[in-house]
Amino acid sequence: MSSSSPQRRGNTRQRIQDVALELFAEQGYEKTSLREIAERLEVTKAALYYHFKTKEDIIISLFEDLTRPIDELIEWADEQPQPLTLEMKKEVLRRYSEAVAGCVPLFRFMQENQATMRELSIGETMKQRLFRLVGLVRTEDGPLVDQVRCVSALFTMHAGMMFLQHMDSDPEQTRQAALEVAMDLITQAHHEK
Repeated sequence: MSSSSPQRRGNTRQRIQDVALELFAEQGYEKTSLREIAERLEVTKAALYYHFKTKEDIIISLFEDLTRPIDELIEWADEQPQPLTLEMKKEVLRRYSEAVAGCVPLFRFMQENQATMRELSIGETMKQRLFRLVGLVRTEDGPLVDQVRCVSALFTMHAGMMFLQHMDSDPEQTRQAALEVAMDLITQAHHEK
């Protein structure tokens, strides 16, 4: 049995989330039942039901827990003088890079279960978060090429997380490399070297 992420330490709720995400990765969201989650945990379905009534409840709780740092980042950025300076945008990218590092299993779930994501309420919530982040790093009135650079800076970290994780490099080195490319893009968009 291979886990899609290191098991988070802690309470029963987190164990349920971790095992559910592991099963969703192995079998797909639609093909995984609450009974299978309970069996993998070696608990009764009633014990599982005490914490979560549905698979959707499990995945929503996972999104809320693992994306909390992204919400905190958006709140922090909103409190800064607007529009954000290049240095503040770089800080947004640094913080975002750290936040998404904790969401790798979640983003993998989103990638592998796109049809489910469209049906679940969290799909729209995640989309709104991403649009908000794009709005924070994008150049307001710059040329289109610079706006594309700003948006690409943000999504460079997603690409690094999703598509480069199977390389022989250390995940932290991969994150740092993606962040470096993102910083280059945002700097180019502001024509400052």
